Amino acid sequence: MLLTKIQILIKKVDFLVIGSGIGGLSYALKAAKFGQVCIVTKSNQDESNTKYAQGGIAAVMYSPDSHEKHIADTLNAGAGLCDEAVVRMVISESSERIRELIEWGVKFDRKSSGEFDLAKEGGHSEHRILHFKDVTGFEIERALLNQIHAHPNITLLDHHFTIDLLTQHHLGVEVNSRTPGIECYGAYLLDLKSGKVETVLAKTTLMASGGAGHAYATTTNPTIATGDGVAMVYRAKGKISNMEFFQFHPTSLYNPGEHPSFLISEAVRGFGGILRTLDGAEFMNRYDPRGSLAPRDITARAIDNEMKLRGDDYVWLDCTHLEQDDFIRHFPNIYRKCLSLDIDISKDFIPVVPAAHYMCGGIAVDMNGRSSIRNLYAVGECSCTGLHGANRLASNSLLEAVVYSHRASMDAGHAIGSVEWKQGIPAWNAEGTAHPEEMILITQSLKEVQAIMSNYVGIVRSNIRLERAFDRLEILYKENEALYQETTVSSRLCELRNIINVAYIIIKQAMLRKESVGLHYTIDYRNKS
Repeated sequence: MLLTKIQILIKKVDFLVIGSGIGGLSYALKAAKFGQVCIVTKSNQDESNTKYAQGGIAAVMYSPDSHEKHIADTLNAGAGLCDEAVVRMVISESSERIRELIEWGVKFDRKSSGEFDLAKEGGHSEHRILHFKDVTGFEIERALLNQIHAHPNITLLDHHFTIDLLTQHHLGVEVNSRTPGIECYGAYLLDLKSGKVETVLAKTTLMASGGAGHAYATTTNPTIATGDGVAMVYRAKGKISNMEFFQFHPTSLYNPGEHPSFLISEAVRGFGGILRTLDGAEFMNRYDPRGSLAPRDITARAIDNEMKLRGDDYVWLDCTHLEQDDFIRHFPNIYRKCLSLDIDISKDFIPVVPAAHYMCGGIAVDMNGRSSIRNLYAVGECSCTGLHGANRLASNSLLEAVVYSHRASMDAGHAIGSVEWKQGIPAWNAEGTAHPEEMILITQSLKEVQAIMSNYVGIVRSNIRLERAFDRLEILYKENEALYQETTVSSRLCELRNIINVAYIIIKQAMLRKESVGLHYTIDYRNKS
């Protein structure tokens, strides 16, 4: 049955938060001091990239570590494209944000002495990763959701898909990327249980929608990571930056047929795991003096190169020499997963392969999380703050999210008194649309996009590959936009639309980057990372 304007619900909130990861939840807890908050998420309330973050959160806790060392490591990983002022700000504010997480109930692992049991990961010069076993993100989600449920000013709507942001465009004003003063008034939400589309008006909106790993065929991201936030802001004519820098995690578990890919944490190599080719030879020292502890872009390229040279489908991660009880204590989830596949880490190597993991670019924001669109903020993986530059340093992502959610909540909270709900926004109109007769039109297009991105816009690129990807994506874009205009809105249709938008941005910005740097490694230019 088609939706009519009579069926549409219109709601008003002070703060609309799109996404329920660490960025959205921590922002909501602080914004709730200033007004009513509504968090919307398209899946279960705890389903986010945060939940699957195994390694932990980077922060300076003890000497001989220092802020200057953490800053230097971050700048080095970013291959010269980090915003140093942002790097210094995030790292200098890290201790206070960690303290707040602990006060909210996050239980980081400690030694018998009471000190934090800090891990070391690729690209870090010191042990500075706070963690809870190998399920740190799950622990953070648990603690934050407990706080959210107890707060009277916060409502959490799960299984609500955000279709598009509301701007002047919805008032009949022509808007393009050069239009000054674009404003956000809220969003259209699809209730996935009832099928109704709600118009939600908000004084201020936060985009905390996570990543876009499912633009690729193989990814460690949960199935919800379809680039929704970046695509929505792009369609609203907001500024998007650095999307060519897409990080591939070097060590996802090689297990054909499992989607998404199971992540073998970077911390395993920090713990002493060694990468080997299938004949058992260690190879990382030929690529970087840090060996298996090299940053992710170098490690992923090295593995990719070894696989192509040798014609292998994966490489080994050797943990057999490690103290097994300590390994199981630090990585119980990884241990159980391997054991379920008859991999005994005490005597068997772990088969690993790179997989799409983290989006280093996104919605361009300032140091308070403000996007180029008024009353629209962005934090977490969907944002581009300048912290990561051309390559993310391991475990800096959760830190970035809590620092920016704090700054954005304070900025939005103090500004909200001068903002009113916009009048005259039309309700969602589905007249003239119908349910798709053939779902194959959606599922096959998704497979094609993912194949294009994996084959032409992956770990190693070239100009001819990017041009070919752009041409093929153009056809898929036109086909899907026509389908979108005539089809009743659904999450699968919208996700495909968003993935196509994000893939286009990645390709376009990669074509404009006339150098090889960091995660954008192209054979046509000399590498600068």
